[in-house]
Amino acid sequence: MTKLFLILHILAVIVAIGPVAIAASMFPPLARKALSSSGDAGTDRSADLATLGVLNRICKVYALVGLAVPLFGFAAAGVMKVTGQTWVIVSIVLTGLAAVLLAALVLPRQTELLTGEGAGGREVGVKDTKQLAMFTGIFNLLWAAVTIIMIVRPGSTLGH
Repeated sequence: MTKLFLILHILAVIVAIGPVAIAASMFPPLARKALSSSGDAGTDRSADLATLGVLNRICKVYALVGLAVPLFGFAAAGVMKVTGQTWVIVSIVLTGLAAVLLAALVLPRQTELLTGEGAGGREVGVKDTKQLAMFTGIFNLLWAAVTIIMIVRPGSTLGH
């Protein structure tokens, strides 16, 4: 059972988190490009907006699929009887932070950039794309940290 839950956990990470990390990272520079060509009536802007819509949808859909990551992670940790170990707890906390960051800061800002309207009806601009890039970078760094912790497992008695 341990191997099954570990396989499902790792596959869920690859299938769900990978696309979110890539699509979310692609979004800010493309949004910046679309904003800078906002005065142009060319098809490039409409193509950029269509691509931004696809990237946003990828982030939203795969964020929901990503709920399987902690589900299978908890199952694997439970079967392995390591839920109380420091490396697991730190991973859970960092995963939670990444989820909150994605749900509260990355996805809403993507939507604002897509609609062209920020909080309170203000117009969005290049500053918003830079802020989104920062939040996306932090999201990706959190996942990188979780990956490292899962491999190194500091304090674990499993990998002497």
